[in-house]
Amino acid sequence: MTTQHSLYSQLPATDRLLRDPRLLPVVEKFGHVRTVEALRLLQAEARDAIRQQQALPQWDWFLEVEKRLAADTPPGLRPVFNLTGTVLHTNLGRALLAEEAVAAVTQAMRQPVTLEYDLDGAGRGHRDRPLAELLCQLTGAEDACIVNNNAAAVLLMLAATAAQKEVVVSRGELVEIGGAFRIPDVMLQAGCSLREVGSTNRTHAKDYRAAINENTALLMKVHTSNYAIEGFTHAVDEAELAQMGREMNVPVVADLGSGSLVDLSQFGLPKEPMPQELIAAGVSLVSFSGDKLLGGPQAGIIVGKRELIAKLQQHPLKRALRADKMTLAALEATLRLYLHPEKLTERLPTLRLLSRDAASLHQLGETLLAQVAPHYSDFEVRVEPCLSQPGSGSLPVERLPGAALTFTPRDGRGSQLEALASRWRALPVPVIGRIKNGRLWLDLRCLEDQTLFLEMLLK
Repeated sequence: MTTQHSLYSQLPATDRLLRDPRLLPVVEKFGHVRTVEALRLLQAEARDAIRQQQALPQWDWFLEVEKRLAADTPPGLRPVFNLTGTVLHTNLGRALLAEEAVAAVTQAMRQPVTLEYDLDGAGRGHRDRPLAELLCQLTGAEDACIVNNNAAAVLLMLAATAAQKEVVVSRGELVEIGGAFRIPDVMLQAGCSLREVGSTNRTHAKDYRAAINENTALLMKVHTSNYAIEGFTHAVDEAELAQMGREMNVPVVADLGSGSLVDLSQFGLPKEPMPQELIAAGVSLVSFSGDKLLGGPQAGIIVGKRELIAKLQQHPLKRALRADKMTLAALEATLRLYLHPEKLTERLPTLRLLSRDAASLHQLGETLLAQVAPHYSDFEVRVEPCLSQPGSGSLPVERLPGAALTFTPRDGRGSQLEALASRWRALPVPVIGRIKNGRLWLDLRCLEDQTLFLEMLLK
């Protein structure tokens, strides 16, 4: 008869487990201290099982301790399958970086780099200088400045050029973007005053002209990147506003939000205003994001007049908002891809994903359907047309025709969908879709690793 005493005697000692070669990989991965703590917890659980159930737990000690340690320390940033239908998904990290950018960041992390070192003079250089020269080449601007995101770029532009003065903006452009970021609030933090002109749907040149006075610092254009006004509308474009600014000796600045360095219409997408067009039109400063349509890392880019960029670089906020070496390395590598625009859709993930056509996505769906459907007998699995979106305020009214795998519960219960979505989120590489119209949709636009995807869904 097995007694509690005999069961206790079968518990392996911590020292013996630590000496076993099978535990060496666990110690190497998680460290000696944490491995010992996990072993002691397992031993305590085993003693409880002996007391309450008169039996030892049926686990492999070496596999169990590794499983417990791995479950206890999941990484905060985990890879996922973004099948939501939003390409530049803010909550999932926006733009995927090109391999060239990944390599550049890796190099910057592994060894010293000339972040603020001038090789010619062996003295201190400026961290924005190499990228500024590249941005000037791409946009035609006189100079450039890089900060950590476009909200920071707008804040710095206003603080450095319009503190204690007025900035004239159309009422139709007083936008709020994700995270309750509002242009009037930013102006308040920058120390300048908002002067609203026109109406929500119509603003004319005469409105701007009538608002200009001795306390006017800037005329500002804000791209309404997250919404569109249609119907009875009128707006003054940047070229007309820049001409007025020259006449009245008032600089014009523009916040493009997403911003694109190429004409997107060549990829079957609506044309977005480009920084180089605004610079050519005479706009003094133009800001845009690095991690949206540009397809790079999170960054705020400002291009424009040399004397105004100098004010930005000298402002105290610049140091607080500056980009680090990894961001600069990734941004430079991304910008260099634009020197070879004919290969952008091959090398830049954002453009590659945005420009995928519906026919190829439908064909992909049919291929996947044959393998996936037999494993989900409780659902009707189909390939259906769908409309994706660029996301992050980019091309706000544009929808991209594509295809999705859809899962409809055969019993009609919505709880089945929630349970399936939850199960997929718990996978080693979570699969993130969306529930709509009584179905769970897996939009295929951002799916490129089909092998790993099938491995997850067929678990």
